[in-house]
Amino acid sequence: MFILWAAVTKDVNRLSWIVPSILGIAFFGVTMQVLLAEGLMQFWFNHVANLAGNQVWFDLLIAVSISFYLIVPRARAVGMKPLPWGIAVFATASVALLPMVARLLWLEKRR
Repeated sequence: MFILWAAVTKDVNRLSWIVPSILGIAFFGVTMQVLLAEGLMQFWFNHVANLAGNQVWFDLLIAVSISFYLIVPRARAVGMKPLPWGIAVFATASVALLPMVARLLWLEKRR
């Protein structure tokens, strides 16, 4: 829904940081629920169980890597330090990437 809204609206910048904030909070909650119910190793088992799991794993790695690569110059321009964010994104993928994007957009809006 958010992707379609962003693609068709001309007023994306007005609330740009709120969308990744809401998504980040919701995704963190779901991630914690899964972590508590099934444990940390279940994430690994899902990605190495078969070729479909491998494909999803590589898709996640590629998408998060491209996203991080594209936002690092903008993050540096507003004074964010990419290294701590990069470590968090490497360890948790979208769980850290969404708050990073929200912070970046918020800082850009303040300028």
